[in-house]
Amino acid sequence: MNHRTGFNALSRTSAHRRAMLRNMVTSLFRFERITTTKAKAKEARRKAEKLVTRAKVDSVHNRREVAKYIADEKILNKLFTDIAPRMKERNGGYTRILKLGFREGDAADVVILELVDYNLEQVEEKKAAAKAKKDAKKAEKKPAKKEAKESK
Repeated sequence: MNHRTGFNALSRTSAHRRAMLRNMVTSLFRFERITTTKAKAKEARRKAEKLVTRAKVDSVHNRREVAKYIADEKILNKLFTDIAPRMKERNGGYTRILKLGFREGDAADVVILELVDYNLEQVEEKKAAAKAKKDAKKAEKKPAKKEAKESK
């Protein structure tokens, strides 16, 4: 019987499970959308929701408590300054799970775990702008290298 089991152990040791979930939650806050299995997504969602709830009140204590779980300072700052203020009006339910289908190798349920205010168009615009900037930078470097070769 599986009565009163508090969480899904995911067939991993406690250290492995803790590290995996920390990485998944950090990635969720970094990219605001991750693809994983259904069981892992449900466990990561539990952790992420609690961290967002804590981050809604920006205090030294809350930052330190969340920093125990999220090691990356940039992501921690993003959570408190960008993600949590967007969720200020919500009373929970900060993430959503979208089903994708089954994985080829083992037929595991594959899902997308994302923040509810995730905007795909906005992300695509950022990627396009970053690519244009990168291409412009490459274009600047190429003529400089050719000139250096010609002068030799």
